[in-house]
Amino acid sequence: MKRFIKKAQSRIKRKMHIRKNVFGTSLRPRLSVYRSNSHIYAQLIDDENSKTLASSSDKSISEKGTGVLIAEKVGSTLAKLALAQKIESVVFDRNGYKYHGRVKALADAARSEGLKF
Repeated sequence: MKRFIKKAQSRIKRKMHIRKNVFGTSLRPRLSVYRSNSHIYAQLIDDENSKTLASSSDKSISEKGTGVLIAEKVGSTLAKLALAQKIESVVFDRNGYKYHGRVKALADAARSEGLKF
């Protein structure tokens, strides 16, 4: 139990350090990633107006597969939604998670679909 608390506190500390510098606008929104043990969510956020411009999660995807494959689908789906709204560049907010595994797969898939960050 003590290890979990320390791990969660470390993530929150990393998150605050990142969020000091990452800010989304309507022209260049923030791509925020949240992952739990079983799901992954991503959304484009305009921090100036406090609006979510687009969102995607593995709950909206009917395909089955490993966590990394599902994260790639979520990233490509979000990128397609963003490009449909004429959003080409974003600021990436990994939300305190290490840039590895599912988070990296989501980011790479969004890049391959045409998002710039």
